Amino acid sequence: MKVKKLMTVSLFALLLVVATACSGGGSEGDSVTLKLAHSGSDSHQYNIAAEKFKELVEEKTGGSVKVEIHGNATLGSEADVIEQVMDGSVDMTTVAADSSFANTVPEMNVFGIPYLFNDTEHVYSTLDGEVGKELLSLVDEHNMKGLGYWEVGFRHLTNNKKEIKTPEDVKGLKIRVQPAPVWESHMKALGASPTPVDFNELYSALDQGVVDGQENPLPTIDSMKFYEVQKHVALTAHTYSPAIVVMSNSAWDKLDEEQQKLVQEAVSETSKYHRETLAEKAQEIQNKLEENGVTFTEPDRDAFREATQNVKDAVSSQVPEDLINKIKQ
Repeated sequence: MKVKKLMTVSLFALLLVVATACSGGGSEGDSVTLKLAHSGSDSHQYNIAAEKFKELVEEKTGGSVKVEIHGNATLGSEADVIEQVMDGSVDMTTVAADSSFANTVPEMNVFGIPYLFNDTEHVYSTLDGEVGKELLSLVDEHNMKGLGYWEVGFRHLTNNKKEIKTPEDVKGLKIRVQPAPVWESHMKALGASPTPVDFNELYSALDQGVVDGQENPLPTIDSMKFYEVQKHVALTAHTYSPAIVVMSNSAWDKLDEEQQKLVQEAVSETSKYHRETLAEKAQEIQNKLEENGVTFTEPDRDAFREATQNVKDAVSSQVPEDLINKIKQ
């Protein structure tokens, strides 16, 4: 009797497990979770895009692909996370293409060449066209999959010493630069002292006077609160930085063909959303900075263009001349 009762209980337990699995308990275990790391704050361009990407991916795949966002450099600096994506310990990241990423894919230094782009229309036609695809294909040679470009934006020069209207005004200033050769050459051409500082350490470096200034798009200056420690913005628009989106090969290979297609679609749709959202916020951000005591100048861009015309020579061994010409054309 006891044996029969035990068998009945065991059978009931087995049926309960099967029923739970069939009701959806097993689908969670079958989902793929992508760990996406970035160095921006919760309101930074990186995170605006990451949140939209997460929403689109989970919606498109019906939850079979989930996205786990790690912002604020919680998993390390941009250089650290790029290494982690290559070794597969982090699945995805989005970083400025011409920062630490250019040390892995040297051709990305092209985005650090001053005044290469005329306007946003020129930028987007380049990124969405043959040149953008060609650069993404180079990512594939480094154990990563290049998925597309989100927005960082046109970069402007800030400092806490004086208003900048001409290249002469930059001389002697200690300016934080991204850790890529093109940036050191850029600031030296203006007579500044280039000082590499990790992005996640930049606010404190500005606050403590380790550097006098830095250069970044207005949304970055806003989201990272650099306006609290920088009182002058010169609208130099000297370069444009795309936020390249990359995934480790190991993470890409975990996705089936349909999931890969949907993830790629989500990256592209996020790009369109991101550009429109940041464009709408541009004037609002400038107004906010002015309300916080920041002064704006409209520098002589032709003079800055002339002063930095030879910066491209510093990366001639890394950036092919025909790549530059394709972009100009």
